[in-house]
Parts: sequence; C-alpha cells; structure tokens
Amino acid sequence: MAHRFMFATGIENSNPTIDGGRFRVDEYEKCGHYKYWKTDFELVQELKIHFLRYGPPIHKTFLSPGRYDWSFADETFGDLRRRKIIPIVDLCHFGLPDWLGNFQNPDFPELFATYAADFAKRYPWVQLYTPVNEMYICALFSAYYGWWNEQLTTDRSFVTALKHIVKANVLAMRRIIEVRPDAIFIQSESTEYFHAENPRAIKPAELMNARRFLSLDLNYGKRVESEMYEYLMDNGMTREEYHFFHSNNLKRYCVMGNDYYITNEHRVCQDGSTKSAGEVFGYYAITLQYYQRYQLPVMHTETNFWEGARGDESVNWLWKEWANVLRVRNDGVPIVGFTWYSLTDQVDWDTALRQNNGTVNPLGLYDLNRNIRPVGRAYQQLIHDWREVLPLQSICLVMPIEYPDKFEPGAQEIKRSAVAARNDQSTHSLLKAGQESNK
Repeated sequence: MAHRFMFATGIENSNPTIDGGRFRVDEYEKCGHYKYWKTDFELVQELKIHFLRYGPPIHKTFLSPGRYDWSFADETFGDLRRRKIIPIVDLCHFGLPDWLGNFQNPDFPELFATYAADFAKRYPWVQLYTPVNEMYICALFSAYYGWWNEQLTTDRSFVTALKHIVKANVLAMRRIIEVRPDAIFIQSESTEYFHAENPRAIKPAELMNARRFLSLDLNYGKRVESEMYEYLMDNGMTREEYHFFHSNNLKRYCVMGNDYYITNEHRVCQDGSTKSAGEVFGYYAITLQYYQRYQLPVMHTETNFWEGARGDESVNWLWKEWANVLRVRNDGVPIVGFTWYSLTDQVDWDTALRQNNGTVNPLGLYDLNRNIRPVGRAYQQLIHDWREVLPLQSICLVMPIEYPDKFEPGAQEIKRSAVAARNDQSTHSLLKAGQESNK
C-alpha cells in the first residue's frame, strides 16, 4: 500500500513530572482518554483520518527493566489495527517512569532502546515511529528552563539531557529496524527561530539559532558548527559520545517531522532573554531552513490554535498552515503529511504543562465532551477536498506504508534484503526501496 499524503491528528500523551517530581502531568488522564479511548478512535474515523500520532503511556507500561504492563496498549493498539488506523507510535513524550528518574540518568538510552525493541516485537505490524518526541524541547524544558522532570537550569544539565535523549532515540531506531526492517521514523521536532531585537542582541540570537539544530544534527549524524562543538565539549559531552552520533547512519530511514506553533518564533533581547515574537517568518520560511540543512522528506507533525472568542481563529490558522504546506511543496520540498494536534482539547498547555491548574485549552478538533469544533469540521472538509487532488501531483513523494491489517511477517525478510541493498548515503533510499516493492 503506497500513500501519497498523510493527513493526521494525534492524541496527546505527554507525561512529564513537575513540583520536584511529586506530580505527573498525564494528559491522557486530564483529557479523559483512558476512559473514552474507543470514542476517540471513532472520532478519528469520523474525520476520515488514517494516520494517528499515538503511543502507550510509558510511565504505566514500562515497569522495570524487561518488565511491562501491556494491558492498555494491547486493547488500544488492537483496536487501531481493527479500524485500519495507522499509528505513528510515540514511545516517549516528555516523561519517564518514576523508577528511571529523569533525563540526567545515563542508563536511560539503553533501557529505552530495549523497551522500544520489545514494543516492536509485540506489535510487529507497526511501521511508523516517533521514538522520542520533540527531543530539543524535552531537554530544554527539563534541564535548562527548569520546568519539568529534573528541573535543572544549566548548560551542562541541558547538554546531559540532550545527549541522553538523542542517544535513546538513535538506539531505539536501530533496535526497531532489527524487528521491522522497513520501519520509517518521523521525528517530531519543534522548528524554532530567534530574532534579534536590536544589534546588541545579534550574538545571543545567533547562538540560540545554532543551538536549535543540535538535536537533529546529532540524530542525523551531521557535524555541528564549531561554536556548538565547543559548547557541547565545554558542558560535558565527550569526544567518544560525539562520535557515537556519527557512527549511526540511520538518516535514510527518517522523515523530518517538524512542529510549528505561533509560539515558535522568539524576540531576543541584548541580555539574552527572550519573549514571544508571534508569527513573523511562518512555517514556510522556517521549514525551508530545516529542509536545506537536512535534505529529508518533511511532515508537518504538529500545529494548533485557540478557537477564540469569534470561534474562527483556529479555522483561520488551519487554512494558513495548509497554505504554507502547499507553498513548501510547490517549491519542490517533498512534504508527505500534515497534522492538527491534537484530536481533543488539551489541559494546561497554556502553562506548557508546568502548572497543574486544570485549565482546558480549546485547541482540539473536538472538545473534551467529544463534540466537534469548527476547526474539526474545517479539517474534515480540507481532507475531503485535497485527498484526491494531491496524488495527481508528481512532486508528492510516495510513502511505502502498509495498512496494519495487511502486515505479513514473512514478507519482512524480502524487505530487509531490499533495504540492505540500498544501504548507502541516500536520504531517500528506504523510501525508494519501499516504492519499488509496492509496484
């Protein structure tokens, strides 16, 4: 089965700890998903959406090394497969189980890779993965801003979290490929930009604009800029650790998923402090920067907007983001999908999950009573209007994706050989191999 464009949504499974680790912000719990998961999957089908960013709650599933509670995952993933909804599996979304501690733990990467492999063995029909969600944001909010998990605020703690998080992602990809050789990894990473407010702010803005690429540079084995290399070395990364990222060439299995919100652009003051800039460049310009750097297929993996007092602000934002996606695509970037995130309203997103206020944020395609919002209807119409148009355009990359119910274990050895035969530096080799196997 070949897909030419992936219209997607997601069900928010963030679970960081706050308040010195004493409280876990479990968005599945706050948004009622544990209770209404069947209804939520029905809503995905109602919208005619075939792709869902979704994952098991790691803090309830990963109990200790080699010990798991798969009960909720068995129910939910079994139901997704029956419904022919293709999951993009989100294995770690901002939090870790209590026994693992936080992202300063050097044991986290290997333990997480084993968890990822065991998940892939239990659900071998799953093909699409985001092993660790928003690696840069996870490290930044946990170990530099001091909001989540370890709640640290130094460059050294940030670099420690970042190297552990990206290593975990790389090892997980490697282990999943051993189980599912045609796996495709859609990194969901926040695409940021920092604008200098005045000439004296140029230097700190330049540093921030270099630092925003670190997670993907390491993940894709790209040599970092000299100033960032010194930054990493000065803050605890060893040469051996740095070289690890260049010895794992998994880029050919990847799609560069990028997230864009109105909060992704920042004004930088001369003292290095920042404030929101609102939408200045927008998705189009910033996505081009990331594409030119990594030369990978792109998927818009997250966006949303508050419904607002008039009720049409989110609808207008959807239209604007879609116009940007089409502009990126028409300028020759192989963009393979778009995501409104998430399916339902979210809770306490207005404080970046760092406060437990119980504030419902009207950002979803449906409210928390599972009533459709205007943006839900608009997205449903957008999918209807564009689904049959996009495949006719040759610039749209064909994704070699199988429906879960069509998975045949024996066919994996054939695909393993096809992928191995194309084990080179080509960023699209896996996708091309998949295209040929789908002919």
